[in-house]
Amino acid sequence: MQTILGATGQIAIELARELRRITTDELRLVSRHPRRVNEDDELVRADLLDARQTMAAVAGSSVVYFTAGLPPDTALWEAQFPTMLRNALDASRAAGARFVYFDNTYMYPQDDRVLDEQAPFEPVGRKGRVRAAMAEMVLEEMARGEIPVLIGRAPEFYGPGKTQSITNTLIVDAMKAGKTPRVPVRDDTRRTLIWTPDASRALAVLGNAPDAFGQTWHLPCDDERLTYREFVTLAAEVFDVAPSYRVVGRWLLAALGLVSKPVRELRELLPRYGRDNRFDSAKFKRRFPDFEVTRYRRGLEKIRRDTLRESGTDRVVPPLKNDRRMR
Repeated sequence: MQTILGATGQIAIELARELRRITTDELRLVSRHPRRVNEDDELVRADLLDARQTMAAVAGSSVVYFTAGLPPDTALWEAQFPTMLRNALDASRAAGARFVYFDNTYMYPQDDRVLDEQAPFEPVGRKGRVRAAMAEMVLEEMARGEIPVLIGRAPEFYGPGKTQSITNTLIVDAMKAGKTPRVPVRDDTRRTLIWTPDASRALAVLGNAPDAFGQTWHLPCDDERLTYREFVTLAAEVFDVAPSYRVVGRWLLAALGLVSKPVRELRELLPRYGRDNRFDSAKFKRRFPDFEVTRYRRGLEKIRRDTLRESGTDRVVPPLKNDRRMR
């Protein structure tokens, strides 16, 4: 039995699909409102803030994947995330299950150094400190050695479906809707983005590789590292729209944060958009050389196809209007 905790997000959905593809193990999906991804999924309703419910949900599992997410609300992260993770670790230890922790990069330095698995934790802001504390909790469990544990860490997402990220929200979703994409802070710094299905596929591969446990892994990304100017140009070509966008500077974002809670919640991440972001996933690629990483063009073409299919038309997305050309 392989169990996914927090099974309704995009990472979890793609993970469930991949696990069904690569293993014959039974699959259990756990959340407060679970939904089947595969016909034979077992659904378990549980609140990860409740230790007893979490213990019951994990019982009988051989591998547990922690992919739970929360809205970008700092107070909510501080109040709930550590408890959810502690309950998941305790339940996995009681079940004797291997534990796979899906992590992000909020705790990393927000500068232009190359980030590999040895990068230090230098969080900026409260959400970064929450993620650093959670990662340390998992590392302590790894060091304890009672159950096999691994960390799979991903940079910012872009992708299909319900993928949530700054890039998807400000650029991809805007372009799909025929609106002007917005670029945070600068358009000339290089970004490392991961295609969400790649992150999920890699997590499934790691969870079923016994020698992967006891380690932290950077999940595999396209090494091209486009700037936002290049990303918008490529996306516009794929979507057949004008390659136009607007750079939203740090001062404007700070001002918007005074009146917009979602923008305010993102302000601690802004320094990373002023520098090159170089996330190194070479370790994973050496261990799993046959893993095919999705290139940016292919990923964007998949999003476009999905958009056209959802709209029920073969027409291209309408071009952007009344906007200045890309500088």
